[in-house]
Amino acid sequence: MPRVFSGIQPTGDLHLGNYLGALINWVRMQDTHDCVFCVVDMHAVTLDYDRDGLAGRTVEMATNLLAVGVDPARSILFAQSHVGDVHGEATWLLNCSTRFGELNKQPQWKEKGLGKDSASMGLFDYPVLQAADILLYHADEVPVGEDQRHHVELTRNIAHRFNSRFAAPDAPIFTLPTAIHPKEAARVMDLQNPTAKMSKSADSPKGTVLVLDDPAKVAKKIRAAVTDSETEVRHDRHSKPGVANLLEMMSVATGRTIDDLVGDYATTGYGRFKGDVAEAVVEMLRPARERHAALSADPGEVARILREGATRARAICEPTRDLAKAAMGFLTA
Repeated sequence: MPRVFSGIQPTGDLHLGNYLGALINWVRMQDTHDCVFCVVDMHAVTLDYDRDGLAGRTVEMATNLLAVGVDPARSILFAQSHVGDVHGEATWLLNCSTRFGELNKQPQWKEKGLGKDSASMGLFDYPVLQAADILLYHADEVPVGEDQRHHVELTRNIAHRFNSRFAAPDAPIFTLPTAIHPKEAARVMDLQNPTAKMSKSADSPKGTVLVLDDPAKVAKKIRAAVTDSETEVRHDRHSKPGVANLLEMMSVATGRTIDDLVGDYATTGYGRFKGDVAEAVVEMLRPARERHAALSADPGEVARILREGATRARAICEPTRDLAKAAMGFLTA
């Protein structure tokens, strides 16, 4: 099976955008791919962060991933820092095949760091750490949102440059990954501002549904979602972004096509439509809430899963790092 790698920062509670935009696809890929999933806690320190809460958030994110269906029997789940020596050294090796100009024009750097003397080198260089995360595991595919494709393209460029310089043409060190993204709900929008992505940092918490929200709260937020002054349910991201967002949520939650849903709800009005979307999303999230409660009652099990995952991850990434070092001409220890 093709190998897939994906990572997520330990930022706390998952919201519906995380789940529908990425994690539901992670779970499905366990049936068709050799999956490597990572809580990327080293990425989380490139900006100001709560030092005292980092370890707890890392465990909580792992708990969330297990709750939504990541299965350690069918995939590798680990914390990035548990093999941080390998990832960090590989980042340095790849830095030497990365151009300053490539990093200088990365969107996150341009938005949060460019021109700011206080910006950390970690923020500037994090795309290379991200490339190391992917390349160390010979990932064939990387599931990303539509707005993250440039990261995979940079990773491909770095890998190609490294292979061209240091590897034989018929024996590349690194696999060039391909970006993939789910067809439906790749971008889940804010319920109160459907032209902006759903985010925990949004101005109003009413626009963000958390995976572990109480069912009544989930339903209330969806029923109060901003739509428009019309009553026709149809999928049009440009003129009806709120309705399109709800249709995409319901499509993923029910497994039905958007065209099929439009056929059912085109003339029913928004009240019934929103109520049914709310019911579908609540039911979709129910197993995750139940599994999270069981896992939270036994935090030692989550820690054990992460330790085992790190051992399995190291068995893959260390040999890759060693090959890269040998190719660059380093003295063997």
